[in-house]
Amino acid sequence: MSMEKNGVRTKTLRQLAKVVRSKNSGPFEITFDVIFDSDEVYEKVKSSGVLTEALICRLYSVTSDDIVTLMFFDPARAFKLTLKRAWEQGTVGERDTFGAQQHAPLLTVEIPDF
Repeated sequence: MSMEKNGVRTKTLRQLAKVVRSKNSGPFEITFDVIFDSDEVYEKVKSSGVLTEALICRLYSVTSDDIVTLMFFDPARAFKLTLKRAWEQGTVGERDTFGAQQHAPLLTVEIPDF
């Protein structure tokens, strides 16, 4: 189901992607994958310009220095993101040792023209 925002139809990444996940990428980083099952949807999301450094900084309350990787990976039809962890894996204050719960903010990102 599409939504409308300022007269533009949108869909969320939750609706468009086959996979939206986060996972541990060692003791100092968490990696995120948004994988699409269609070239058409992947290219539309990629060309939308929505998945930017500024958006990631806002969604995750990080600075650009905390972003290790932010890219589209065409062979896998995927958006890839790696962030430095706020806490080292397994230390006091660390809340998600496997990094499996960190993708939620990406689910509601709206992509226009759907």
